[in-house]
Amino acid sequence: MTQDITDFDIEEGHGPLLFGRVLDGNGGASPLRWRDVQHWEPGLSTEVVWLHLRRDTEGLQDWLQKVTGMPEPTAELLVSDDTRPRSFTEGKGKGKGTLVAILRGINFNPDADPEDMVSMQLWSDGQRVITLRRLPMQTPRHVQEELDSGRGPEDAGKLISDLIEVMIARMNRSIVEMNAHIDRLEDEAVEGEPEVILSRISAIRRYCLALKRHMSPQHEALERISHDAPDWFEEHDRREIAESIDRLRRYLDDIDISKESALVLQDELRARALARSESVTYKLTMVAGIFLPLTFITGLLGINVGGMPGVNDWRAFWVVVAICAMMLVAVLFMFRRWKWL
Repeated sequence: MTQDITDFDIEEGHGPLLFGRVLDGNGGASPLRWRDVQHWEPGLSTEVVWLHLRRDTEGLQDWLQKVTGMPEPTAELLVSDDTRPRSFTEGKGKGKGTLVAILRGINFNPDADPEDMVSMQLWSDGQRVITLRRLPMQTPRHVQEELDSGRGPEDAGKLISDLIEVMIARMNRSIVEMNAHIDRLEDEAVEGEPEVILSRISAIRRYCLALKRHMSPQHEALERISHDAPDWFEEHDRREIAESIDRLRRYLDDIDISKESALVLQDELRARALARSESVTYKLTMVAGIFLPLTFITGLLGINVGGMPGVNDWRAFWVVVAICAMMLVAVLFMFRRWKWL
């Protein structure tokens, strides 16, 4: 029999609740257990509740609709695997409205490719902030630690802007590492094997494209939050979102620069490999051209037919050697005159 979502153990990390916090409005927070979540209602206090949930928990969609009153399509979006970054608001009126957003961050989980990204769904009505994820994500834990130390956000708008700020800031680590890797490849390109380095550059270019593909829609989602967030999203929160947007824009520019740097290095290595190949081909052609007349003479004198001159003359061999030497000198002289050598 399937366990009802309200019957899960009260401890954090069990069932749908990864952790819950009640913001005290002064930068701190107190833990909120799953049992307490069932009885908390907005409007009974001025406190802000933050729930961080596993979105793949069975029955979570129905629970979200029942507890928050959100429309079915919104609840379905929050628990679905459709994680393309976007944001929108629902409801109208002064001090009303809910914010819904899907955001993506760099995947720093063990054995994961950073460009895979991890998604975080977010819903808030100003008094409740619900974040959902499937894979482990460090950004919510970072903000939780700030709250537990008394240096966290004071309200829902600040909480959301802090989550976005930390998520965007963590992208810088991956971009810096990528740029450092390109710098190392430029140093290795002087004496390294072009084929090996070219394959690593191709991986970097694919990485840049993956980051750009995921981060560009996020830029649009943050722009919409900044301009269309509900009224409870205060002006200073919008300014912080604008700062995060500006930082994300710089990171997108850095990705473009990294991609161009990788492309320039790739073209340089390919040109160098092509020049080396052409040099080898040229040298082989010169060697073949030098020995072609000599091969013709030796081949002609090596035919097994009667009437070959000098067969019985001991001086014939040295005469042939002298002729070959003169032909070699003549060929070298002509190649040098034609500037082939």
